[in-house]
Amino acid sequence: MAKISAKISLQVNGNPVSGNVDPRTLLVTFLRENLRLTGTHVGCDTSQCGACVVHVDDKAVKSCTMLAVMANGRNVTTIEGLAADGAPLHPMQEAFREHHGLQCGFCTPGMIMTAVDLVRRKGNNLDEHTIRDELEGNLCRCTGYHNIVQSIAAGAKAMA
Repeated sequence: MAKISAKISLQVNGNPVSGNVDPRTLLVTFLRENLRLTGTHVGCDTSQCGACVVHVDDKAVKSCTMLAVMANGRNVTTIEGLAADGAPLHPMQEAFREHHGLQCGFCTPGMIMTAVDLVRRKGNNLDEHTIRDELEGNLCRCTGYHNIVQSIAAGAKAMA
């Protein structure tokens, strides 16, 4: 029985990439295993935790719910692409560092990618209720969210 594969080409963090994948390959798997971009995490395999959030064409998506072939011809940004190598951290990344918005760090890439998308959609002046409501699809098992909410509010202002 012949193995079926699909050729995909896309931009990842501003760089053109291509590869042959099984059509059932998830975007998160392609990013982690084919491109070795391991900042995007797999937390639940059911799209409930948000650890796998990346941006596709500047919109937050859970990469464990998207097939790699669906990203063909599109622009994908991972946590590694928010700030260039050697450049200062993205303002949202810096806010998470400064306001202690992480403990174990497993959920942090997804939280940051969700937060950047939140600012893009809702603006730089975010209240606590809006932030908490928008984080509904992201789970953190360590922090209790207080510092995450503070980090996002500070990051949003810094992105202005």
